[in-house]
Amino acid sequence: MQGQERNAPVTETPTATASLFRSAVSTLTAKSLAIIGASERARWPSEIFKNLREFGYPGRIVLVNPRQKEVYGQRCFPSLRDLPEPVEHALVIIYASMLGDGNEPESKARGAWLKNFTATSRLRVAGPNCMGAYSYRERLFGYPNADLCRLAPGPVACIFQSGGLIQFWMKAAAERGLRYSYCITSGNEPDLGLADYLNFVIDDPHTRQVVLFVEGIRRPQAFMHAAGRALAMGKPILAIKTGVTAQSRAASQSHTGAIAGDYAAYLAMCERYGIVNHRSLDDLVETALAFEGGRLPKGPRIAFVTTSGATVDLLYDYAAAEGAAMPDFTDETKAALLPMMQEGIAPKNPLDVGIPSTLEVAAKICETAARDPNIDMVAWASPMPRKGETWGDVAPLRQLLTRTDKPVVGFGRVIQQLGDDHLAAQEATGFPFLQGIEPTIRALDGLWFHAARRGRAPPTPPPAPASDLSPATLEATLARYGIALPKSHAVANAAEAVTAAERIGFPVALKIRSRDILHKTEAGGVALDLRDRAAVEAAAHALAAAARAAQPHARIDGFLVQEMVAGVETIIGARSDPLYGPMLLIGAGGA
Repeated sequence: MQGQERNAPVTETPTATASLFRSAVSTLTAKSLAIIGASERARWPSEIFKNLREFGYPGRIVLVNPRQKEVYGQRCFPSLRDLPEPVEHALVIIYASMLGDGNEPESKARGAWLKNFTATSRLRVAGPNCMGAYSYRERLFGYPNADLCRLAPGPVACIFQSGGLIQFWMKAAAERGLRYSYCITSGNEPDLGLADYLNFVIDDPHTRQVVLFVEGIRRPQAFMHAAGRALAMGKPILAIKTGVTAQSRAASQSHTGAIAGDYAAYLAMCERYGIVNHRSLDDLVETALAFEGGRLPKGPRIAFVTTSGATVDLLYDYAAAEGAAMPDFTDETKAALLPMMQEGIAPKNPLDVGIPSTLEVAAKICETAARDPNIDMVAWASPMPRKGETWGDVAPLRQLLTRTDKPVVGFGRVIQQLGDDHLAAQEATGFPFLQGIEPTIRALDGLWFHAARRGRAPPTPPPAPASDLSPATLEATLARYGIALPKSHAVANAAEAVTAAERIGFPVALKIRSRDILHKTEAGGVALDLRDRAAVEAAAHALAAAARAAQPHARIDGFLVQEMVAGVETIIGARSDPLYGPMLLIGAGGA
């Protein structure tokens, strides 16, 4: 648990504290801090103290432990009350059971006390069940991993609802060239949470993109407001969220208390607020690297420049599976490419050029592809130099970036083991090198997903008055908006269904009516194109029997007889998601 001592200066007013967001300033930019439980024998307090001293934290550090007089040659105070002056930030490292993470009655009581204390005090609390944070420009390292303290500051902020996972992702991404402004673990979030940290890093002028690992969004309205601000400011949010399966949702709730929510509703929220969602941690690295190039496309169309016919084959398959746009080149572009290609290879997108003789030729081919008006992004298939190898003069590749304003990335067909030589090559060329064909396609699609929405934060609709819409008023309401329904009659039994069908005119559709059956087709409750009395009567008995077999306890209210109409079948519906609010459903088909 991390927070701010009561008698320390606070940056937020009571009015601001009660508003949508809670200030994370004292947690992430503190100029003084206390380590409570400081000890040379305890691993985490000891490691954090060493990191702060070794890596240049400029603020005041005080140590608190009633059982110690001195730790690493520095005086130890019995309590916060004994400090000569207050601190802005306190690091508290104790057993999880002491803060209500266990199932025992005493542990639960402590957890309830903490929630109440947080709600009624002016303290800002990070965690519990987190592992701290890195503030790189402030050199405030409250996370017990020394290796990651050695990184130079950068433009990527990370907020993870997992204390342990973040270090592995950070290390892997850092080995690829990413550098960080803030990296934060949020824990159980009884006070400071995902929305507050997101709001904080968005306002940081050094942060250009934000990476999230999400288990559950506890304050969705605040989160969506922050995401809207990021979109308006042009700062991309890249996310991965657990909870696709029921098992994943249950696991999230068991170890952090996060309610994962409906995944489809989460994806709809990402669509609205321009959050680039990912299916894997690896994809998260590749997309973050693509954004590090600093360029956004004006459209979704990708040109691929390769040296392999088999790679072209895979690109066709993968692009189709991902829905990526890969249009052909214009005739003018094909004519310009032809002299640079091996004999017998036809220029087309994706492009197999054979083996370019030099980097200069490869850069010229990419430049020619980038000039094509059908193209918005260029991806060049090239392995990074092996250990000990160099590309020699990479000036042609750097010049490529001066001759186009379109995003250009390099990519390897398979994942390579990378080292410092690879980072040096990437730095020298000036554009990112991604790994894997499919992750590259998804990363470039992510660039366009953000670019298409950038700067256009969706408006927040005002609260609507309570609706009096009911089945009895639905038809008249739709008619006011020019939506005509097929002729329909609700009936109680098979005999009434036959009479209603004759009144409407054959052919008709027959549907089961039951407040307990939401999906009629799956329950065998729909019959179409019924052309006479006998067909309607037989269908009514069959539908009732099928519905009872599918859902034995369902209450059968009767049938809906409807006019058969031609056209494109569409389903339209609405629901209010408990986390993300009103949602509209539009899809093909439906009964």
